Amino acid sequence: MEADSLDDVLLEADDKMDKAVEFLQRELAGLRTGKASPALVENVPVDYYGAQTRLREIANISAPEPRLLVINPYDPTSLGAIEKAILAANIGITPVSDGRIIRIPVPELSEERRRELVKVARKLAEDARVAVRNVRRDANEAVKILNKNGKVSDDDRDAALAEIQSYTDVHTQKIDALLAAKEKDILAV
Repeated sequence: MEADSLDDVLLEADDKMDKAVEFLQRELAGLRTGKASPALVENVPVDYYGAQTRLREIANISAPEPRLLVINPYDPTSLGAIEKAILAANIGITPVSDGRIIRIPVPELSEERRRELVKVARKLAEDARVAVRNVRRDANEAVKILNKNGKVSDDDRDAALAEIQSYTDVHTQKIDALLAAKEKDILAV
């Protein structure tokens, strides 16, 4: 983190921590729970005319029932590629095509699979915490360099380090809340 002022360092740190939390949110949304959710398949990469394209960009995805996803491709010729991509994504669901749309029945999760998913969610959350701590470390280093170069007083340095720590605490709490909500969602029968 190369910055000219404390404000730059603090803004960049807060922004990067926000991005780590947003990334975790997206990753957790893609984790399967017992009910159908378009987030389960929307980021599946589909080989669409030679380019890797997210499923949500080439099809309408809906969940008309709690245990059913319906995928309606904008281009009917992409049905086969979408089916292959969903099977290749290895998320434990099997697409059924009728030639126009793809239906995906979402089966009940076994207790063992639920525990595995909780482990995956915890690992994703820990990765996000590590990312937040790495941002904190980089920001702290940048503040100390500014102080060493005489651009920031000792008092301002100490205040900035305290503020960076408070950002870290806030973002870690958000990560913990996201994880708790996802665990509850996964374990709900």
